[in-house]
Amino acid sequence: MENNQKFDSGDFISEEKAAASPVHPTLWIQEAKGTVLSGKTIVIGVTGSIAAVETVKLARELIRYGATVYAVMTDAARQIIHEDALHYATGNPVMTKLTGRVEHVEFFGSKGAADLFLIAPATANTISKIAAGIDDTPVTTFATTAIGEGKKVMIVPAMHESMYRHPKVLENLKTLESWGIDIIGPRVEEGIAKIAGNDEIVLRVLRELGDHSLSGKTVFVTSGSTAESIDPIRLLTNRASGKTGDALAKEAYIRGAEVYLFHRGKSSWGHLPHFHDIHTESVQEMIEAVTEKIALADIPLSGKNILISAAAISDYTVEAADSKIKSGERELTIKLKPTKKLIEEACYTDPNIFIVGFKAETDVSYQELINSAASKIDAGIADVVVANDVKEKGMGTNENDVYVVTKDYLINHDLKTVVPISGNKEKIAAELFDLICVEADSDAPQVFIDLEIRTTEPDDETERTDHEETNHDETDHEEPVLNMLEDTIDDHILNEEIDNSDSSSTLLAPSDAPISSNSDASGSKKTLRRKPAQMRGRIFKRN
Repeated sequence: MENNQKFDSGDFISEEKAAASPVHPTLWIQEAKGTVLSGKTIVIGVTGSIAAVETVKLARELIRYGATVYAVMTDAARQIIHEDALHYATGNPVMTKLTGRVEHVEFFGSKGAADLFLIAPATANTISKIAAGIDDTPVTTFATTAIGEGKKVMIVPAMHESMYRHPKVLENLKTLESWGIDIIGPRVEEGIAKIAGNDEIVLRVLRELGDHSLSGKTVFVTSGSTAESIDPIRLLTNRASGKTGDALAKEAYIRGAEVYLFHRGKSSWGHLPHFHDIHTESVQEMIEAVTEKIALADIPLSGKNILISAAAISDYTVEAADSKIKSGERELTIKLKPTKKLIEEACYTDPNIFIVGFKAETDVSYQELINSAASKIDAGIADVVVANDVKEKGMGTNENDVYVVTKDYLINHDLKTVVPISGNKEKIAAELFDLICVEADSDAPQVFIDLEIRTTEPDDETERTDHEETNHDETDHEEPVLNMLEDTIDDHILNEEIDNSDSSSTLLAPSDAPISSNSDASGSKKTLRRKPAQMRGRIFKRN
């Protein structure tokens, strides 16, 4: 290690920064992992569980995201971990008793400085006292004050399983939840209701105190590789690790979204509220799972739901053999056939969804890479595309260099509109969502045009008369409808559906009805839904 650097729990700090800083050395790591908690004050309440030894790492991880952290301890906790350890971990003096400063009011009174009271670990004794309104320790007094003032409280239980299963303890936890207190964990393993992992605790805190920029939205993330069965043993797959998709799902969760992660693996966050971990193997399984969840998702009050197609989805599948293909053959030919495109299927399921595509290339120029990414936007199957050359970085690496292409590039044809992002995949995820949140909320509102196409003339005079009367009744609306069409629809969009028939066509007013493509038994009538190109840019023809 070079002499001009200090190493502290995974963070490199320059000697110059250390010398210039008048603060506690622990705070040299502040914001090392981000600024989500910058300006936030968190008080950790530590009680008498052996899991108290984990709070040193917990405090430091919260500081790495920018938080200012204090600790308050019970006497029982001090028998397990010394207050000096928490003084070091937080960079602030530890409160072990209440004094004339009335610390509980200083932090959680009506003008209190703290944003969150995080009790970790919380014993059965402390949980039950808080539920009963008993405050005979510094931690329970802090809790009573915070709850009474309506400040945010999170509790992380830790105890033996037999204690956790006590009916009154379970009842008390439900009581606390009914008061709006978040209960994190525990993990029941080896006969112990263990404290939740620090990663989970930090993730929940980040979501609670973050900017909530995706609150009310559903974010669907595909991640990693797909696998097509060749036989019961062998697979056709690729090198994608899923690190980028996992980082994107985590970032969406932190920002307050309802998150669905589709991948071949299993996430350690799958049990979290508002996080849905969905295992898929093949391309078809992934498409079916994604489109099903998109169709069922709530429509946000503002903006759009978001699909991030970060998975390296196979372009080809194979008809799998029912039994193992015998080894020893000198040559073996496998016939591949193209798979469906997930983002196209997502468009058909919800044409209003905001889609972020990914484009991986090798051995291409920068201009070719950007043009390849832009072609997805031009085709109307993505709103933003993330491009990278994976030959040097990307698949399986912790860091990457990516280039974000938006509709601005199609409009201006200027490479300056392309946004480069470099760094670890968590940093890339955060900066990408900064851009997505702006793009998704600023995108034009959804508008549809119904096209009624008749492939034959009416068979009888009655039907002809009814049709003419309908047109007559709509005369007052004809001009604004046609004006809107002139303003929002390119001629070729209409022509691609009409030119191949000898039919007459009738334009109907915009509708909010679902997408439809229907014909009667004789095939004489078809209603199509199309989004105006200038409003959305997602116009494409399904083969």
